[in-house]
Amino acid sequence: MSKLHNDSIFQLIKSLTKSEKRSVKLFVERTGGNSSKKITRLFDYIDKHKLYDEKKLLKSEKDLSRIQMPNLKAHLYQQIMKCLSVSTPKTMEMKVSDTLNFARILYNKCLYTESIRMLEKAKRIAIQTDLHVLLLEILELEKLALMQTVREGNEERIISIIEYTDKTAISIQNINAFSNLSIKLNSLYQRIGFIRNENEYKNVSKFFHTHLPKYKEDKISFHEKLYLYYSYTGYNFFIQDFKTGYVYAKKWVHLFDENPEMIYRKPELYIRALNALLVAQNKLLLFSEFQGTHRKLISLKRDENLLKTENINLNLFKTIYLHEINRHFMMGEFTAGTRIVRRFEVELNNLMPKLDNHSILIFYYKIACLYFGASNFRAAVVWLSKIINEKETELREDLHAFARIIRLISYFEIGNEKLAEHDILSTYRFLKKKGSVNNYQTLILNFLRKLKQNNTQKKLLNALSELKIELLKLESSQYEKRAFYYFDIISWIESKIERKTIEEVIKEKMKKKVT
Repeated sequence: MSKLHNDSIFQLIKSLTKSEKRSVKLFVERTGGNSSKKITRLFDYIDKHKLYDEKKLLKSEKDLSRIQMPNLKAHLYQQIMKCLSVSTPKTMEMKVSDTLNFARILYNKCLYTESIRMLEKAKRIAIQTDLHVLLLEILELEKLALMQTVREGNEERIISIIEYTDKTAISIQNINAFSNLSIKLNSLYQRIGFIRNENEYKNVSKFFHTHLPKYKEDKISFHEKLYLYYSYTGYNFFIQDFKTGYVYAKKWVHLFDENPEMIYRKPELYIRALNALLVAQNKLLLFSEFQGTHRKLISLKRDENLLKTENINLNLFKTIYLHEINRHFMMGEFTAGTRIVRRFEVELNNLMPKLDNHSILIFYYKIACLYFGASNFRAAVVWLSKIINEKETELREDLHAFARIIRLISYFEIGNEKLAEHDILSTYRFLKKKGSVNNYQTLILNFLRKLKQNNTQKKLLNALSELKIELLKLESSQYEKRAFYYFDIISWIESKIERKTIEEVIKEKMKKKVT
């Protein structure tokens, strides 16, 4: 049986809106030829069912044979894509690409002068909108077309084309270098989280700086700057230098502020820029700035001029709600934060098939920490278990490790000694296997392991006080301090010693810290 996650035609049909489904059916009836009725029945079956069961389909549709199905599905897929290509609003890249294709058609018909006119139009837009890859294609075709014509001023045009080609090729080379750096660092971060030791820092730093191309910031194009700031922001976040990361994230957002038309042409990268700035403002506790940046993000969702594809809507959903949760963390408003979770949990579940695994893990972890901060430890365990039961532990090893630590503490809070004892052993085995048993984790595991010995309130308070002293020593360590980004264990200890809720302790701290 083929299910939705492994059948491409099923996924495509389920992604369609009601109006798109109507358009597809009309398109198939008009262009599908003799097989249009069979294709329509296949479309209707998939549209009506939650799972794609080919055996049931063949039983219900007697005139469809198993032999026909691969061709029918392929034909239906093509028809849907053709329909969508006609009905989907055109981006600037698509418009330039269409104009370039028209120029190719004219060139192939030996209408060289007409082809050049079309290319001039495409080139003008490509230069204005900084579309380097398309511009290079336009210039290459223009060279060919000019060689087929004898016109006044051809020599000047050829010199101009050569200059543009050289400049564009360098820009593309730089963009590739910057974007390659970004994606490589992002891949490493998704696997391990923040760097963990001096060796990792040296390797990452060496990789980053040896792969940076030579450039002059005031001479490079919008797109070069875009990926330059993207790569520098990611690098500084990765090595936990949030102050420098904040500087580059601000440059990244300011680049769009100076070129507002690019917000509508590159909305996904603008959302990423806002996300990066929000991350930095969150880490540096710049609450007033954070609020302003978050309002920018929300206003983007309400902007009627922005073409909101499903991809853009998904990115807006992820970023807005993730930082709405972070806003509650910054203010220590955990109970209020859990109300947000209940409000968007249905939407989150609906979007789950479209979300990447990394985003899902982050949501689970953030939500679990909200419930922990609200002292709802049972709910925290539910969300943490979603991470721990995830088979793909190679993704964000750090989140998997800290999810186990927080679940252990939650079991302690609930009073479930049996599960806590079992989890201590499995957590230690997991950390040892991943080679990530640091001092922070060792101190917590040792404390939890000795809980039975601290069987009176006085002994427990003494043990907690000792744990706090030892953990505070780690806050100044360059690599151990990263643990405190994941879980504010000091505030939890203080809540036990002072007999307050975690929320009360963190609220008091945040009032003094946030600016």
